[in-house]
Amino acid sequence: MSNNSALFSVLSYGWFQALIFALSEINADQSILPNVTLGFLVYDTCLMLEHSLQSTLQMLTGQETAVVNYQCGRGPAVSAILGDVISTYSIAMARLLGLYRHPQISYASSSPTLSNKQMFPSFFRTVPSDDTQAQLLAELLLHSMKSVRFKNKIGEEMYFDEHGNPPSIYSVINWQIKPDGSIHSVKVGTFDDRLPKGQKLSINISAIQWNLPGTEVPRSVCSDSCPSGFWKAAQKGQPSCCFNCNPCSEGEISNETDSISCWACPSELWPDWTRTMCIPKRIEYLSYQEPLGATLTSVASLSSFSTAVILFVFLRNSDTAIVKANNRELTYLLLGSLILSFLCSFLFIGVPQKLTCLFRQSAFGIIFVLCVSCVLAKTIMVVIAFNATKPNSLMKRWLGPSVPVVTISVGTLGQVLLCAVWLVLCPPFQEKNMKLKTGAIIFQCNECSEAALWSMLGYLGFLACVSFLVAFVARTLPDSFNEAKWITFSMLVFLSVWMSFIPAYLSTQGKYMVAVEVFAIISSSAGLLICIFFPKCYIILLRPEKNTREYILGRRNIKKK
Repeated sequence: MSNNSALFSVLSYGWFQALIFALSEINADQSILPNVTLGFLVYDTCLMLEHSLQSTLQMLTGQETAVVNYQCGRGPAVSAILGDVISTYSIAMARLLGLYRHPQISYASSSPTLSNKQMFPSFFRTVPSDDTQAQLLAELLLHSMKSVRFKNKIGEEMYFDEHGNPPSIYSVINWQIKPDGSIHSVKVGTFDDRLPKGQKLSINISAIQWNLPGTEVPRSVCSDSCPSGFWKAAQKGQPSCCFNCNPCSEGEISNETDSISCWACPSELWPDWTRTMCIPKRIEYLSYQEPLGATLTSVASLSSFSTAVILFVFLRNSDTAIVKANNRELTYLLLGSLILSFLCSFLFIGVPQKLTCLFRQSAFGIIFVLCVSCVLAKTIMVVIAFNATKPNSLMKRWLGPSVPVVTISVGTLGQVLLCAVWLVLCPPFQEKNMKLKTGAIIFQCNECSEAALWSMLGYLGFLACVSFLVAFVARTLPDSFNEAKWITFSMLVFLSVWMSFIPAYLSTQGKYMVAVEVFAIISSSAGLLICIFFPKCYIILLRPEKNTREYILGRRNIKKK
């Protein structure tokens, strides 16, 4: 201790005693460094740079009064030099030792990641009598340290790695404030690099005193992790650990924790309810298996069968007065057309196919125009038949089949031409609509031309209006020849259905649009069947006494009187 030092350093003295103890323990146990005995020489720097350099030269020359570039010491060679704890002094010592080309051996640091060369490059230098001896001594020391493995007096296993570093053993210390305000360091855990992976760190959570009220472990992040199906949205003006977990948008998923974005599913797939995986979209069309499709199918089948039964009844009673009075040929044609109109409903139900998409609207339009043309022809024939009974009437020449044939042919031909132009210029086709409804693929028929569709429906509506007006004018004719009253009712039902169809059709999508059209087809056909033919079937089947020419003529005479 120099007289220049103002204070006695207890810490430095403790390091000195630790060095003496360590060297004594190593020398006492021959299993650590066999055939090697370590000694020491200590110089006090007195916390002065001048003393640090002077002590270094003394170790190099072996004299109290240093002679530069001259060594006169006869004792054993110096193996290592431990520098001052103050880095400024140690750096100066390292530069001085570097002039004599003394090699940079490792110091046993306690760092588990950095070697002595990285942490303390100037603390130790080998100082041999020549370069060869220095190299041999350094290699001997390192080799000996690598092979050392022993247990100390308290049972801890000691060894050194390839860099000469001992195992990393740390204590986890928690600063705790006592009731009197004093601060104590309390050991709450350890880190032992010698233990297997996963067991190196051990902490007693219950022994920790947090800087918060209570014993709950404080949160180390601002926000919890975002689960799959969500994405992290940064909070403005907050650190990166502060974020909001937003659910993925419709049609997107995320399948990892703390995802910074979501990504869209392929066009034919759709997220599941958790939005963590893409699943096939459901296929939607008006099928026979679902309740709506099954109901429409049943009603259409029952209606077509009922129409066929009525046709059979009229054929079986073709020679009776009421069947003859209502123009048998037109009646048979109208009943056959109604059967086809009910059956064309099946073109709209089920998986849309190429042929059904191509012909279903045209078939519906032509069949319905044929029905309405038959109704118009029957109404015209009622008017002609009534006027032909008047004396000197010129209407008798029109009582033949030419008027119904011309009326039906002209009316139907117009619709056929419209549909033919539609099919040639812009034919309907099958398509999978993936944009109409979220999460579903709509199997549907694309009509290709909305103008063509509404032109076809407009032509049908025009003929229905003409039939209604003619029947309304002829509604007061005698009952014996008069179907006009029932035709008026049937056309009123027909027009009401299709007028309601337009807004309903335009306000629906997918399979419900198809269901609306099928319902309109069935209900309008049923209106014609019920209003025109049920009264006649009632007389034929239940009141046969009225199905005579005399009864019909008698009622007409009563009306005239």
